[in-house]
Amino acid sequence: MQGDTRWHDPAGNRGYYGSLIAPLRGRTDLVVLPETFTSGFSNEAIAQAETMDGPTVSWLRSQARSLDAAITGSVQLRVDDGTDAAKVHNRLLFVTPDGGVRHYDKRHLFRYADEHKRYAPGSERLIVEWRGWKICPLVCYDLRFPVYSRNRHSAAGFDYDLLLYVANWPSPRAHAWSTLLRARAIENLCYVAGVNRVGTDGNGHEYAGASAVLDFLGQPLSQDSHQELVTTTTLSMAQLAAHRERFPAWMDADAFTLRD
Repeated sequence: MQGDTRWHDPAGNRGYYGSLIAPLRGRTDLVVLPETFTSGFSNEAIAQAETMDGPTVSWLRSQARSLDAAITGSVQLRVDDGTDAAKVHNRLLFVTPDGGVRHYDKRHLFRYADEHKRYAPGSERLIVEWRGWKICPLVCYDLRFPVYSRNRHSAAGFDYDLLLYVANWPSPRAHAWSTLLRARAIENLCYVAGVNRVGTDGNGHEYAGASAVLDFLGQPLSQDSHQELVTTTTLSMAQLAAHRERFPAWMDADAFTLRD
């Protein structure tokens, strides 16, 4: 869902993305929205941060139920952790038609734009099982840190089959976006979906889109331009399994432990 997010306008963005989503009813299993899709990527928008019982979570539940599909994207959410000051996270929400809500808090905060000064980092990676697929959703700047997204193999199989990134990734760094998405697919023997926004935000930053779905060889199954665009892509579990069997690089992977 490569859209032109409205600046600091949660209600307007819910209406805007809702209009793009509506035609997908009965035609998809998963809808992916960009990072901070209710506000744009803004440190000032922290003042508008909602809570888990706010209108955006309710809206996502309604959309998932209406579509009979999961829907995901990130928003600024305030979480009362029992201390004197509530924390605000750049929180990815994964919502299913039964009303279930899973979440992942962005771990790598974008220091270049002072995101780390206003938001609290996450501490746990999320793996969601949805309609026979294991999905690992991450957020924007996480793309630059391959260790955190490493797809390990155990007796239970691979950690995930689809790695997805929701982003507000500006045009000047578009080459890095495309290159790193391809690398993550190849090294992790998985599909990768990267969903970026388009347009110009309230700080004057331009976004070129370039959302893409890549196969396990890093080849694009779909690749969007710089315009508002809704793209549907079909993934094949059989082809993924055959590639992992044919090219078992996972058997030679290095063992490691991830620590804070």
